[in-house]
Amino acid sequence: MFDPDDLEAIRAGKDEWEREQVEPTLERFGERRERFTTDTGGQEVQRLYTPADIAEQDYEEDVGYPAEEPYTRGVYPTMYRGRLWTMRQYAGMGTARETNERFHYLLDQGQTGLSMAFDLPTQMGYDSDDSMAQGEVGKSGVAIDSLRDFETVFDGIPLADVSTSMTINAPASVLLAMYIALGDQQGVPREELRGTIQNDVLKEYIARNTYIYPPEPSMRIITDIFEFCADETPNFNTISISGYHVREAGATAAQELAFTLGNGIEYVDAAVETGLDVDEFAPQLSFFFAAHNNILEEVAKFRAARRMWARIMEERFDATDPASKQLKFHTQTAGSTLTAQQVDNNVVRVAYQALAAVLGGTQSLHTNGKDEALALPTEESVRTALRTQQILAHESGAADTVDPLGGSYYVESLTDDLEAEAFDILDSVDERGGMLRAIEDQWVQRQIQDVAYDRQQETESGDRIVVGVNKFEIEERQEMDLEEVTEEDERRQIDRLNSVREERDDEAVEAKLNTLRETAQSDGNLLPPMIEAVKVYATVGEVCDVLRDEFGEYRGAGAV
Repeated sequence: MFDPDDLEAIRAGKDEWEREQVEPTLERFGERRERFTTDTGGQEVQRLYTPADIAEQDYEEDVGYPAEEPYTRGVYPTMYRGRLWTMRQYAGMGTARETNERFHYLLDQGQTGLSMAFDLPTQMGYDSDDSMAQGEVGKSGVAIDSLRDFETVFDGIPLADVSTSMTINAPASVLLAMYIALGDQQGVPREELRGTIQNDVLKEYIARNTYIYPPEPSMRIITDIFEFCADETPNFNTISISGYHVREAGATAAQELAFTLGNGIEYVDAAVETGLDVDEFAPQLSFFFAAHNNILEEVAKFRAARRMWARIMEERFDATDPASKQLKFHTQTAGSTLTAQQVDNNVVRVAYQALAAVLGGTQSLHTNGKDEALALPTEESVRTALRTQQILAHESGAADTVDPLGGSYYVESLTDDLEAEAFDILDSVDERGGMLRAIEDQWVQRQIQDVAYDRQQETESGDRIVVGVNKFEIEERQEMDLEEVTEEDERRQIDRLNSVREERDDEAVEAKLNTLRETAQSDGNLLPPMIEAVKVYATVGEVCDVLRDEFGEYRGAGAV
Protein backbone atom coordinates (compact mmCIF):
# COMPACT_ATOMS: atom_id res chain seq x y z
CA MET A 1 0.00 0.00 0.00
CA PHE A 2 1.20 3.50 -0.78
CA ASP A 3 1.33 6.40 1.66
CA PRO A 4 -1.76 8.61 1.05
CA ASP A 5 0.35 11.78 1.07
CA ASP A 6 2.69 10.32 -1.56
CA LEU A 7 -0.26 9.34 -3.75
CA GLU A 8 -1.76 12.80 -3.47
CA ALA A 9 1.55 14.29 -4.56
CA ILE A 10 1.74 11.89 -7.51
CA ARG A 11 -1.80 12.79 -8.61
CA ALA A 12 -0.99 16.47 -8.34
CA GLY A 13 2.22 15.94 -10.30
CA LYS A 14 0.32 14.15 -13.06
CA ASP A 15 -2.21 16.98 -13.27
CA GLU A 16 0.60 19.51 -13.57
CA TRP A 17 2.33 17.40 -16.25
CA GLU A 18 -0.88 17.23 -18.27
CA ARG A 19 -1.34 21.00 -18.07
CA GLU A 20 2.24 21.92 -18.88
CA GLN A 21 3.28 19.14 -21.25
CA VAL A 22 0.29 17.29 -22.67
CA GLU A 23 -2.16 20.08 -23.43
CA PRO A 24 0.30 22.17 -25.52
CA THR A 25 1.33 19.05 -27.41
CA LEU A 26 -2.27 18.13 -28.12
CA GLU A 27 -2.98 21.63 -29.40
CA ARG A 28 -0.10 21.36 -31.87
CA PHE A 29 -0.18 17.72 -32.93
CA GLY A 30 -3.20 15.95 -31.48
CA GLU A 31 -3.14 12.16 -31.07
CA ARG A 32 -3.65 9.30 -33.50
CA ARG A 33 -7.21 8.76 -32.28
CA GLU A 34 -9.57 10.15 -29.69
CA ARG A 35 -9.83 6.99 -27.60
CA PHE A 36 -7.37 4.15 -27.05
CA THR A 37 -8.65 0.78 -25.90
CA THR A 38 -7.34 -2.74 -25.33
CA ASP A 39 -7.45 -5.18 -28.24
CA THR A 40 -10.70 -7.07 -27.76
CA GLY A 41 -11.96 -5.99 -24.36
CA GLY A 42 -12.34 -2.34 -25.17
CA GLN A 43 -11.06 -1.12 -21.80
CA GLU A 44 -9.97 2.51 -21.88
CA VAL A 45 -6.17 2.84 -22.00
CA GLN A 46 -4.95 5.94 -20.20
CA ARG A 47 -2.19 8.10 -21.58
CA LEU A 48 0.01 7.47 -18.54
CA TYR A 49 -0.11 5.19 -15.50
CA THR A 50 1.35 6.00 -12.10
CA PRO A 51 1.37 4.40 -8.63
CA ALA A 52 -1.97 6.14 -8.05
CA ASP A 53 -3.58 3.70 -10.51
CA ILE A 54 -2.72 0.75 -8.26
CA ALA A 55 -3.23 2.55 -4.96
CA GLU A 56 -5.60 -0.13 -3.66
CA GLN A 57 -3.24 -2.98 -4.49
CA ASP A 58 -1.58 -4.76 -1.59
CA TYR A 59 1.70 -6.30 -2.71
CA GLU A 60 1.68 -9.30 -0.38
CA GLU A 61 -2.00 -10.12 -0.92
CA ASP A 62 -2.46 -9.26 -4.60
CA VAL A 63 0.97 -9.72 -6.19
CA GLY A 64 3.33 -11.58 -3.89
CA TYR A 65 6.17 -13.85 -4.96
CA PRO A 66 6.42 -16.61 -7.57
CA ALA A 67 5.30 -20.02 -6.24
CA GLU A 68 3.45 -18.34 -3.37
CA GLU A 69 -0.21 -17.36 -3.16
CA PRO A 70 -1.91 -15.81 -5.00
CA TYR A 71 0.54 -16.95 -7.75
CA THR A 72 0.09 -13.72 -9.73
CA ARG A 73 3.81 -13.78 -10.58
CA GLY A 74 4.04 -17.47 -11.49
CA VAL A 75 3.64 -20.98 -10.12
CA TYR A 76 7.35 -21.87 -9.88
CA PRO A 77 9.97 -19.98 -7.86
CA THR A 78 12.60 -19.71 -10.62
CA MET A 79 10.33 -20.16 -13.66
CA TYR A 80 12.34 -20.24 -16.92
CA ARG A 81 15.70 -19.71 -15.18
CA GLY A 82 15.37 -23.32 -14.06
CA ARG A 83 13.58 -24.90 -17.03
CA LEU A 84 12.14 -23.37 -20.16
CA TRP A 85 8.50 -23.78 -21.09
CA THR A 86 7.65 -26.91 -23.06
CA MET A 87 7.84 -26.20 -26.78
CA ARG A 88 4.89 -28.22 -27.97
CA GLN A 89 4.06 -27.78 -31.66
CA TYR A 90 0.58 -28.96 -32.57
CA ALA A 91 0.77 -31.63 -35.30
CA GLY A 92 -1.42 -34.21 -36.95
CA MET A 93 -0.75 -35.08 -40.56
CA GLY A 94 -3.52 -37.08 -42.18
CA THR A 95 -2.28 -40.61 -41.56
CA ALA A 96 -0.55 -42.16 -38.58
CA ARG A 97 2.65 -42.73 -40.58
CA GLU A 98 2.83 -39.09 -41.73
CA THR A 99 2.22 -37.91 -38.16
CA ASN A 100 4.99 -40.16 -36.89
CA GLU A 101 7.34 -38.63 -39.46
CA ARG A 102 6.33 -35.09 -38.42
CA PHE A 103 6.80 -35.94 -34.71
CA HIS A 104 10.29 -37.28 -35.37
CA TYR A 105 11.09 -34.19 -37.44
CA LEU A 106 9.94 -31.84 -34.68
CA LEU A 107 11.85 -33.75 -31.99
CA ASP A 108 14.97 -33.64 -34.19
CA GLN A 109 14.50 -29.85 -34.53
CA GLY A 110 14.46 -29.40 -30.75
CA GLN A 111 10.79 -29.64 -29.80
CA THR A 112 10.42 -30.71 -26.18
CA GLY A 113 6.85 -32.06 -26.12
CA LEU A 114 4.36 -33.61 -28.53
CA SER A 115 0.90 -32.29 -29.35
CA MET A 116 -1.59 -34.31 -31.39
CA ALA A 117 -4.21 -32.82 -33.70
CA PHE A 118 -7.00 -35.20 -34.72
CA ASP A 119 -9.18 -35.17 -37.80
CA LEU A 120 -12.87 -34.30 -37.50
CA PRO A 121 -14.20 -37.89 -37.65
CA THR A 122 -11.96 -38.87 -34.74
CA GLN A 123 -13.07 -35.78 -32.80
CA MET A 124 -16.69 -36.81 -33.36
CA GLY A 125 -16.16 -40.47 -32.50
CA TYR A 126 -16.56 -41.89 -36.03
CA ASP A 127 -14.37 -44.45 -37.77
CA SER A 128 -12.84 -43.49 -41.10
CA ASP A 129 -15.22 -45.71 -43.08
CA ASP A 130 -18.34 -44.21 -41.50
CA SER A 131 -20.58 -42.33 -43.93
CA MET A 132 -20.29 -39.30 -41.62
CA ALA A 133 -16.51 -39.31 -42.14
CA GLN A 134 -16.54 -39.20 -45.93
CA GLY A 135 -14.34 -36.42 -47.29
CA GLU A 136 -13.01 -35.44 -43.86
CA VAL A 137 -10.54 -38.24 -43.10
CA GLY A 138 -7.17 -36.78 -42.17
CA LYS A 139 -8.18 -33.25 -43.19
CA SER A 140 -7.65 -31.34 -39.92
CA GLY A 141 -5.31 -33.75 -38.18
CA VAL A 142 -4.44 -37.41 -37.88
CA ALA A 143 -7.07 -40.12 -38.38
CA ILE A 144 -7.12 -42.52 -35.42
CA ASP A 145 -9.34 -45.56 -35.72
CA SER A 146 -7.69 -48.11 -33.44
CA LEU A 147 -4.73 -48.79 -31.20
CA ARG A 148 -2.87 -49.87 -34.34
CA ASP A 149 -2.82 -46.21 -35.45
CA PHE A 150 -1.40 -45.17 -32.08
CA GLU A 151 1.29 -47.82 -32.40
CA THR A 152 2.29 -46.25 -35.72
CA VAL A 153 2.11 -42.64 -34.52
CA PHE A 154 4.51 -43.40 -31.65
CA ASP A 155 6.76 -45.83 -33.49
CA GLY A 156 10.29 -45.18 -32.22
CA ILE A 157 9.03 -42.71 -29.58
CA PRO A 158 9.16 -44.18 -26.06
CA LEU A 159 6.29 -42.78 -24.00
CA ALA A 160 8.56 -42.73 -20.97
CA ASP A 161 10.64 -40.00 -22.66
CA VAL A 162 7.95 -37.60 -23.90
CA SER A 163 5.00 -35.60 -22.69
CA THR A 164 2.06 -35.75 -25.11
CA SER A 165 -0.87 -33.36 -25.35
CA MET A 166 -3.97 -34.58 -27.18
CA THR A 167 -6.51 -32.06 -28.44
CA ILE A 168 -9.53 -34.30 -28.11
CA ASN A 169 -12.76 -33.74 -26.20
CA ALA A 170 -15.91 -35.86 -26.51
CA PRO A 171 -13.92 -39.09 -27.23
CA ALA A 172 -11.03 -38.03 -24.91
CA SER A 173 -11.56 -41.07 -22.69
CA VAL A 174 -11.08 -43.41 -25.69
CA LEU A 175 -7.84 -41.74 -26.82
CA LEU A 176 -6.56 -41.69 -23.24
CA ALA A 177 -7.38 -45.41 -23.01
CA MET A 178 -5.32 -46.01 -26.16
CA TYR A 179 -2.40 -43.99 -24.78
CA ILE A 180 -2.45 -45.99 -21.55
CA ALA A 181 -2.75 -49.25 -23.50
CA LEU A 182 0.25 -48.26 -25.62
CA GLY A 183 2.19 -47.40 -22.47
CA ASP A 184 1.36 -50.85 -21.10
CA GLN A 185 2.64 -52.35 -24.37
CA GLN A 186 5.90 -50.43 -24.05
CA GLY A 187 6.29 -51.43 -20.42
CA VAL A 188 5.99 -47.86 -19.11
CA PRO A 189 4.58 -47.76 -15.56
CA ARG A 190 1.31 -45.86 -15.66
CA GLU A 191 2.43 -43.44 -12.97
CA GLU A 192 5.25 -42.33 -15.32
CA LEU A 193 2.98 -41.42 -18.26
CA ARG A 194 3.00 -37.66 -18.84
CA GLY A 195 0.75 -35.50 -20.94
CA THR A 196 -2.64 -33.86 -21.21
CA ILE A 197 -6.02 -34.59 -22.75
CA GLN A 198 -8.10 -31.54 -23.56
CA ASN A 199 -11.32 -33.29 -22.41
CA ASP A 200 -13.18 -29.96 -22.09
CA VAL A 201 -16.68 -30.68 -23.35
CA LEU A 202 -18.36 -27.57 -21.95
CA LYS A 203 -16.45 -25.33 -24.33
CA GLU A 204 -17.63 -27.56 -27.19
CA TYR A 205 -21.20 -26.53 -26.39
CA ILE A 206 -20.02 -22.90 -26.29
CA ALA A 207 -17.72 -22.59 -29.28
CA ARG A 208 -16.60 -25.61 -31.33
CA ASN A 209 -19.68 -27.89 -31.43
CA THR A 210 -17.70 -31.16 -31.68
CA TYR A 211 -19.72 -32.78 -28.93
CA ILE A 212 -21.28 -36.25 -28.92
CA TYR A 213 -23.21 -36.89 -25.72
CA PRO A 214 -25.57 -34.69 -23.70
CA PRO A 215 -24.01 -32.60 -20.90
CA GLU A 216 -24.86 -34.87 -17.97
CA PRO A 217 -23.24 -38.11 -19.25
CA SER A 218 -20.37 -36.03 -20.64
CA MET A 219 -19.71 -34.75 -17.12
CA ARG A 220 -19.85 -38.33 -15.83
CA ILE A 221 -17.15 -39.42 -18.30
CA ILE A 222 -14.97 -36.49 -17.26
CA THR A 223 -15.28 -37.21 -13.53
CA ASP A 224 -14.56 -40.90 -14.21
CA ILE A 225 -11.32 -39.76 -15.86
CA PHE A 226 -10.49 -37.57 -12.85
CA GLU A 227 -11.00 -40.50 -10.49
CA PHE A 228 -9.12 -43.06 -12.57
CA CYS A 229 -6.13 -40.85 -13.30
CA ALA A 230 -5.75 -39.71 -9.70
CA ASP A 231 -5.11 -43.37 -8.83
CA GLU A 232 -3.42 -44.71 -11.97
CA THR A 233 -1.71 -41.87 -13.90
CA PRO A 234 -1.00 -39.09 -11.38
CA ASN A 235 1.42 -37.29 -13.73
CA PHE A 236 -1.11 -37.04 -16.54
CA ASN A 237 -3.25 -33.90 -16.75
CA THR A 238 -6.85 -35.04 -16.91
CA ILE A 239 -8.29 -31.95 -18.56
CA SER A 240 -7.14 -28.81 -20.32
CA ILE A 241 -9.87 -26.32 -19.56
CA SER A 242 -9.82 -24.30 -22.70
CA GLY A 243 -10.30 -20.60 -23.14
CA TYR A 244 -8.52 -20.75 -26.47
CA HIS A 245 -11.59 -21.73 -28.49
CA VAL A 246 -13.78 -19.31 -26.57
CA ARG A 247 -11.40 -16.50 -27.55
CA GLU A 248 -11.21 -17.76 -31.13
CA ALA A 249 -15.01 -17.54 -31.31
CA GLY A 250 -14.75 -13.82 -30.58
CA ALA A 251 -14.66 -13.43 -26.78
CA THR A 252 -12.86 -10.57 -25.07
CA ALA A 253 -9.92 -11.24 -22.78
CA ALA A 254 -12.17 -10.83 -19.72
CA GLN A 255 -14.79 -13.20 -21.19
CA GLU A 256 -12.07 -15.73 -21.97
CA LEU A 257 -11.01 -15.59 -18.33
CA ALA A 258 -14.52 -15.75 -16.88
CA PHE A 259 -15.94 -18.49 -19.09
CA THR A 260 -12.82 -20.65 -18.84
CA LEU A 261 -12.62 -20.45 -15.07
CA GLY A 262 -16.40 -20.83 -14.93
CA ASN A 263 -16.07 -24.13 -16.79
CA GLY A 264 -13.35 -25.09 -14.33
CA ILE A 265 -15.71 -24.40 -11.44
CA GLU A 266 -18.35 -26.58 -13.08
CA TYR A 267 -15.92 -29.51 -13.46
CA VAL A 268 -14.70 -29.22 -9.87
CA ASP A 269 -18.30 -29.03 -8.62
CA ALA A 270 -19.22 -32.16 -10.58
CA ALA A 271 -16.24 -34.09 -9.26
CA VAL A 272 -16.85 -33.05 -5.65
CA GLU A 273 -20.51 -34.05 -5.97
CA THR A 274 -19.43 -37.57 -6.92
CA GLY A 275 -17.47 -37.80 -3.66
CA LEU A 276 -13.97 -37.01 -4.90
CA ASP A 277 -11.75 -35.00 -2.57
CA VAL A 278 -10.77 -31.74 -4.25
CA ASP A 279 -7.10 -32.06 -3.34
CA GLU A 280 -6.94 -35.54 -4.91
CA PHE A 281 -7.81 -34.45 -8.45
CA ALA A 282 -7.39 -30.67 -8.65
CA PRO A 283 -3.58 -30.79 -9.03
CA GLN A 284 -4.13 -32.60 -12.35
CA LEU A 285 -6.32 -29.85 -13.81
CA SER A 286 -4.68 -27.67 -16.43
CA PHE A 287 -5.78 -24.76 -18.59
CA PHE A 288 -5.35 -23.63 -22.19
CA PHE A 289 -5.44 -19.99 -23.28
CA ALA A 290 -5.01 -18.01 -26.48
CA ALA A 291 -2.27 -15.44 -26.93
CA HIS A 292 -3.71 -12.54 -28.91
CA ASN A 293 -2.17 -9.46 -30.47
CA ASN A 294 -2.20 -6.94 -27.62
CA ILE A 295 0.90 -8.00 -25.71
CA LEU A 296 0.25 -6.15 -22.47
CA GLU A 297 -3.43 -7.11 -22.28
CA GLU A 298 -2.49 -10.76 -22.72
CA VAL A 299 0.21 -10.61 -20.03
CA ALA A 300 -2.30 -9.06 -17.64
CA LYS A 301 -4.83 -11.76 -18.53
CA PHE A 302 -2.45 -14.60 -17.68
CA ARG A 303 -1.46 -12.96 -14.39
CA ALA A 304 -5.12 -12.37 -13.47
CA ALA A 305 -6.00 -15.99 -14.33
CA ARG A 306 -3.53 -17.36 -11.81
CA ARG A 307 -4.71 -15.04 -9.05
CA MET A 308 -8.38 -15.72 -9.74
CA TRP A 309 -7.99 -19.51 -9.74
CA ALA A 310 -6.09 -19.49 -6.44
CA ARG A 311 -8.90 -17.50 -4.83
CA ILE A 312 -11.64 -19.60 -6.40
CA MET A 313 -10.11 -22.87 -5.24
CA GLU A 314 -9.58 -21.64 -1.71
CA GLU A 315 -12.82 -19.70 -1.21
CA ARG A 316 -15.27 -21.93 -3.13
CA PHE A 317 -13.77 -25.37 -2.60
CA ASP A 318 -11.64 -25.11 0.55
CA ALA A 319 -8.62 -26.53 -1.28
CA THR A 320 -5.59 -26.80 0.97
CA ASP A 321 -2.96 -28.39 -1.27
CA PRO A 322 -0.98 -25.57 -2.95
CA ALA A 323 -0.95 -27.60 -6.18
CA SER A 324 -4.76 -27.43 -6.24
CA LYS A 325 -4.61 -23.64 -6.34
CA GLN A 326 -1.87 -23.27 -8.95
CA LEU A 327 -3.22 -22.54 -12.40
CA LYS A 328 -0.87 -24.12 -14.94
CA PHE A 329 -1.57 -23.48 -18.57
CA HIS A 330 -0.65 -24.14 -22.17
CA THR A 331 -0.82 -21.31 -24.69
CA GLN A 332 -1.40 -21.28 -28.43
CA THR A 333 -0.92 -18.22 -30.57
CA ALA A 334 -4.21 -16.99 -32.00
CA GLY A 335 -5.24 -18.76 -35.17
CA SER A 336 -8.08 -16.28 -35.74
CA THR A 337 -5.55 -13.46 -36.20
CA LEU A 338 -3.72 -15.21 -39.06
CA THR A 339 -4.47 -13.88 -42.51
CA ALA A 340 -4.42 -15.46 -45.95
CA GLN A 341 -3.19 -12.13 -47.31
CA GLN A 342 0.56 -11.45 -47.00
CA VAL A 343 1.13 -14.66 -45.06
CA ASP A 344 4.68 -13.65 -44.05
CA ASN A 345 3.07 -11.07 -41.76
CA ASN A 346 1.81 -14.00 -39.71
CA VAL A 347 5.38 -14.78 -38.63
CA VAL A 348 5.49 -11.38 -36.95
CA ARG A 349 2.06 -11.79 -35.34
CA VAL A 350 3.01 -15.19 -33.96
CA ALA A 351 6.30 -13.89 -32.55
CA TYR A 352 4.63 -11.09 -30.61
CA GLN A 353 1.89 -13.39 -29.35
CA ALA A 354 4.52 -15.90 -28.22
CA LEU A 355 6.32 -13.10 -26.39
CA ALA A 356 3.09 -12.28 -24.55
CA ALA A 357 2.70 -15.91 -23.47
CA VAL A 358 6.26 -16.07 -22.13
CA LEU A 359 6.04 -12.73 -20.35
CA GLY A 360 2.79 -14.03 -18.84
CA GLY A 361 4.39 -17.21 -17.51
CA THR A 362 3.02 -20.04 -19.68
CA GLN A 363 4.04 -23.65 -18.96
CA SER A 364 3.97 -24.75 -22.59
CA LEU A 365 3.53 -23.06 -25.93
CA HIS A 366 2.47 -23.77 -29.50
CA THR A 367 3.36 -21.22 -32.14
CA ASN A 368 1.26 -21.31 -35.31
CA GLY A 369 2.74 -21.79 -38.76
CA LYS A 370 2.40 -18.81 -41.06
CA ASP A 371 0.35 -20.80 -43.60
CA GLU A 372 -2.29 -22.16 -41.21
CA ALA A 373 -4.89 -19.76 -42.61
CA LEU A 374 -4.54 -21.73 -45.84
CA ALA A 375 -3.83 -25.38 -44.99
CA LEU A 376 -1.98 -27.73 -42.66
CA PRO A 377 1.46 -26.22 -42.06
CA THR A 378 4.43 -27.35 -44.13
CA GLU A 379 7.68 -28.54 -42.59
CA GLU A 380 9.28 -25.21 -43.41
CA SER A 381 6.60 -23.12 -41.70
CA VAL A 382 6.55 -25.45 -38.69
CA ARG A 383 10.32 -25.10 -38.38
CA THR A 384 10.03 -21.31 -38.50
CA ALA A 385 7.33 -21.42 -35.82
CA LEU A 386 9.51 -23.58 -33.59
CA ARG A 387 12.56 -21.39 -34.23
CA THR A 388 10.43 -18.43 -33.07
CA GLN A 389 10.16 -20.06 -29.65
CA GLN A 390 13.83 -21.01 -29.57
CA ILE A 391 14.97 -17.47 -30.42
CA LEU A 392 12.60 -16.14 -27.78
CA ALA A 393 14.04 -18.57 -25.22
CA HIS A 394 17.72 -18.19 -25.97
CA GLU A 395 18.23 -14.75 -27.50
CA SER A 396 15.56 -12.31 -26.29
CA GLY A 397 16.25 -12.20 -22.54
CA ALA A 398 12.52 -12.55 -21.82
CA ALA A 399 13.15 -15.82 -19.95
CA ASP A 400 15.92 -14.51 -17.73
CA THR A 401 13.83 -13.07 -14.88
CA VAL A 402 10.52 -14.05 -13.33
CA ASP A 403 7.44 -11.96 -14.24
CA PRO A 404 9.48 -9.23 -15.96
CA LEU A 405 6.50 -6.88 -16.32
CA GLY A 406 5.44 -7.20 -12.68
CA GLY A 407 5.41 -3.76 -11.11
CA SER A 408 4.55 -1.98 -14.36
CA TYR A 409 1.87 0.50 -13.33
CA TYR A 410 -0.07 -0.25 -16.52
CA VAL A 411 0.23 -4.04 -16.37
CA GLU A 412 -0.66 -4.14 -12.67
CA SER A 413 -3.64 -1.84 -13.22
CA LEU A 414 -4.83 -3.85 -16.22
CA THR A 415 -4.39 -7.11 -14.27
CA ASP A 416 -6.69 -5.70 -11.57
CA ASP A 417 -9.22 -4.45 -14.14
CA LEU A 418 -9.40 -7.76 -16.02
CA GLU A 419 -9.78 -9.68 -12.78
CA ALA A 420 -12.61 -7.40 -11.60
CA GLU A 421 -14.43 -7.60 -14.95
CA ALA A 422 -14.05 -11.38 -15.14
CA PHE A 423 -15.39 -11.81 -11.60
CA ASP A 424 -18.37 -9.61 -12.52
CA ILE A 425 -19.09 -11.94 -15.45
CA LEU A 426 -18.77 -14.96 -13.14
CA ASP A 427 -21.30 -13.33 -10.80
CA SER A 428 -23.71 -13.15 -13.75
CA VAL A 429 -23.01 -16.81 -14.49
CA ASP A 430 -23.78 -17.73 -10.87
CA GLU A 431 -27.04 -15.78 -11.04
CA ARG A 432 -28.04 -17.98 -13.97
CA GLY A 433 -27.31 -21.20 -12.10
CA GLY A 434 -23.73 -21.84 -13.18
CA MET A 435 -21.96 -22.41 -16.47
CA LEU A 436 -23.87 -25.52 -17.50
CA ARG A 437 -27.21 -23.76 -17.18
CA ALA A 438 -25.88 -20.57 -18.78
CA ILE A 439 -24.58 -22.61 -21.73
CA GLU A 440 -27.82 -24.56 -22.12
CA ASP A 441 -29.74 -21.27 -22.11
CA GLN A 442 -27.39 -19.92 -24.82
CA TRP A 443 -26.53 -16.91 -22.62
CA VAL A 444 -22.77 -17.52 -22.84
CA GLN A 445 -22.91 -17.99 -26.60
CA ARG A 446 -24.84 -14.73 -27.05
CA GLN A 447 -22.28 -12.76 -25.05
CA ILE A 448 -19.49 -13.98 -27.32
CA GLN A 449 -21.46 -13.55 -30.54
CA ASP A 450 -22.26 -9.94 -29.72
CA VAL A 451 -18.58 -9.11 -29.24
CA ALA A 452 -17.55 -11.03 -32.37
CA TYR A 453 -20.11 -9.09 -34.42
CA ASP A 454 -18.89 -5.75 -33.09
CA ARG A 455 -15.25 -6.58 -33.81
CA GLN A 456 -16.05 -7.72 -37.35
CA GLN A 457 -17.92 -4.47 -37.96
CA GLU A 458 -14.89 -2.54 -36.73
CA THR A 459 -12.66 -4.43 -39.18
CA GLU A 460 -15.00 -3.90 -42.12
CA SER A 461 -15.34 -0.18 -41.37
CA GLY A 462 -11.58 0.22 -41.00
CA ASP A 463 -11.80 1.32 -37.35
CA ARG A 464 -9.80 -1.82 -36.47
CA ILE A 465 -6.68 -2.10 -38.62
CA VAL A 466 -5.60 -5.54 -39.81
CA VAL A 467 -2.33 -5.07 -41.65
CA GLY A 468 -2.47 -6.47 -45.16
CA VAL A 469 -6.25 -6.95 -45.05
CA ASN A 470 -7.89 -3.53 -44.69
CA LYS A 471 -4.72 -1.39 -44.69
CA PHE A 472 -1.34 -1.66 -46.39
CA GLU A 473 -2.75 -4.10 -48.94
CA ILE A 474 -0.76 -5.24 -51.96
CA GLU A 475 -1.57 -7.17 -55.09
CA GLU A 476 -0.08 -10.61 -54.71
CA ARG A 477 -0.15 -14.09 -56.17
CA GLN A 478 -0.10 -16.80 -53.56
CA GLU A 479 2.73 -19.16 -54.46
CA MET A 480 3.29 -21.58 -51.60
CA ASP A 481 3.75 -25.29 -51.16
CA LEU A 482 0.71 -26.41 -49.16
CA GLU A 483 0.09 -29.69 -47.42
CA GLU A 484 -3.00 -31.52 -48.65
CA VAL A 485 -4.81 -34.74 -47.90
CA THR A 486 -6.04 -36.66 -50.94
CA GLU A 487 -8.79 -39.19 -51.62
CA GLU A 488 -6.02 -41.77 -51.92
CA ASP A 489 -4.92 -41.00 -48.34
CA GLU A 490 -8.50 -41.58 -47.17
CA ARG A 491 -8.71 -44.87 -49.06
CA ARG A 492 -5.45 -46.08 -47.50
CA GLN A 493 -6.71 -45.25 -44.03
CA ILE A 494 -9.92 -47.21 -44.62
CA ASP A 495 -7.91 -50.16 -45.97
CA ARG A 496 -5.79 -50.06 -42.84
CA LEU A 497 -8.91 -50.08 -40.67
CA ASN A 498 -10.33 -53.05 -42.57
CA SER A 499 -7.05 -54.90 -42.12
CA VAL A 500 -7.23 -54.39 -38.34
CA ARG A 501 -10.78 -55.75 -38.28
CA GLU A 502 -9.76 -58.82 -40.28
CA GLU A 503 -6.82 -59.62 -38.00
CA ARG A 504 -8.38 -59.04 -34.56
CA ASP A 505 -10.40 -61.45 -32.42
CA ASP A 506 -13.99 -60.30 -32.99
CA GLU A 507 -15.36 -62.37 -30.10
CA ALA A 508 -12.91 -60.72 -27.72
CA VAL A 509 -13.89 -57.29 -29.04
CA GLU A 510 -17.58 -58.03 -28.58
CA ALA A 511 -17.01 -59.29 -25.04
CA LYS A 512 -15.03 -56.21 -24.03
CA LEU A 513 -17.60 -53.87 -25.57
CA ASN A 514 -20.38 -55.67 -23.68
CA THR A 515 -18.46 -55.14 -20.43
CA LEU A 516 -18.20 -51.45 -21.30
CA ARG A 517 -21.94 -51.33 -21.98
CA GLU A 518 -22.72 -52.94 -18.63
CA THR A 519 -20.45 -50.46 -16.87
CA ALA A 520 -22.17 -47.54 -18.62
CA GLN A 521 -25.49 -48.88 -17.34
CA SER A 522 -24.14 -48.91 -13.78
CA ASP A 523 -22.22 -46.30 -11.82
CA GLY A 524 -18.84 -48.00 -12.40
CA ASN A 525 -15.81 -46.19 -13.77
CA LEU A 526 -15.71 -46.36 -17.57
CA LEU A 527 -11.94 -46.23 -18.02
CA PRO A 528 -10.93 -49.81 -17.05
CA PRO A 529 -13.31 -51.56 -19.49
CA MET A 530 -12.48 -48.98 -22.14
CA ILE A 531 -8.76 -49.71 -21.85
CA GLU A 532 -9.44 -53.44 -22.14
CA ALA A 533 -11.60 -52.85 -25.23
CA VAL A 534 -9.00 -50.82 -27.12
CA LYS A 535 -6.31 -53.36 -26.24
CA VAL A 536 -8.15 -55.93 -28.37
CA TYR A 537 -8.45 -53.29 -31.13
CA ALA A 538 -11.99 -52.10 -30.65
CA THR A 539 -12.19 -48.91 -32.70
CA VAL A 540 -12.94 -45.35 -31.67
CA GLY A 541 -16.28 -45.55 -33.45
CA GLU A 542 -17.24 -48.85 -31.84
CA VAL A 543 -16.47 -47.61 -28.33
CA CYS A 544 -18.28 -44.31 -28.91
CA ASP A 545 -21.27 -46.13 -30.43
CA VAL A 546 -21.69 -48.15 -27.21
CA LEU A 547 -21.85 -44.90 -25.27
CA ARG A 548 -24.11 -43.31 -27.89
CA ASP A 549 -26.54 -46.19 -27.37
CA GLU A 550 -26.48 -45.75 -23.60
CA PHE A 551 -26.20 -41.97 -23.25
CA GLY A 552 -27.78 -40.64 -26.43
CA GLU A 553 -26.49 -37.84 -28.67
CA TYR A 554 -26.73 -34.12 -27.99
CA ARG A 555 -28.44 -32.18 -30.77
CA GLY A 556 -27.91 -28.70 -29.38
CA ALA A 557 -29.99 -26.44 -27.19
CA GLY A 558 -33.60 -26.32 -28.34
CA ALA A 559 -33.20 -29.29 -30.73
CA VAL A 560 -35.86 -31.97 -30.87
